[in-house]
Amino acid sequence: MMPDKLLYKEAMDMLKKTSRTFYIPITFLESTMKKAVASAYLCMRAIDEIEDHETLDVKVKQRLLHETSKMLKGEFDKEAYAGLLEPYHASLATVSIRLGDWLDFCPRGSLELVKESTSEMAEGMAKWVGKNFQVVTKEDLDDYTYYVAGLVGVMLSDLWKENAGIETNRELAIGYGRGLQAVNILRNKDEDSVRGVQFFPNEWTRDDMFNYAEENLAKADEYIKSIHHKKILLFCKIPLALAYKTLNALKSGKEKMTRTEVEATVVEVQTES
Repeated sequence: MMPDKLLYKEAMDMLKKTSRTFYIPITFLESTMKKAVASAYLCMRAIDEIEDHETLDVKVKQRLLHETSKMLKGEFDKEAYAGLLEPYHASLATVSIRLGDWLDFCPRGSLELVKESTSEMAEGMAKWVGKNFQVVTKEDLDDYTYYVAGLVGVMLSDLWKENAGIETNRELAIGYGRGLQAVNILRNKDEDSVRGVQFFPNEWTRDDMFNYAEENLAKADEYIKSIHHKKILLFCKIPLALAYKTLNALKSGKEKMTRTEVEATVVEVQTES
């Protein structure tokens, strides 16, 4: 295991490289919580990069996700994981290869929760890889957005409870995650079409997806009302504010917010809090 200071630096550097939305909010959290949430994000990003890999065969991606899920259910064996990935090492993202390091980075008190949530997400991702990300019904959309985002909301709520004694509503936490993911779906629609994946249910228009996003973001608004811990509230408010601003940008014909707009939103939320 590498020295704590070096691992901390490398984990936070990787977080900054891989997260446009969550890096800044995570840095506002207190030390132990910061490490737990950063570790969780990196673990989930590790499997997300496998799920979204552009050249790996579908069956290979499913096997890697299923096997990783199994490994996370017990004592994680870094050597076994390295062996699993070894045939594909050259093409995999560093964040995926270093999953074991991100688990080492996690505070011991939160480790099992992070492993359990990442394991469940990997199983859900494997299912959707097998379906080639073809959403047909609203139930499909709810299922997909649960595994890739709603589950994150549940895990974070469990971390708030474990570390700060904060009780939140599970369904509202799922809605929070779904709302953020729906905004991503709207933002990436053209790119997804080129890749041959479909997250809009049959017969749904762009307006229908806007409604879905707004309904779930309304649940996120309710969710944060139960949080009275200043730093955790700030963490939750920033991605939510960015989601709303992104929706407005998309409605006005922009592809996304500019970096300047993102930075201004962060300052705005900090000032309000």
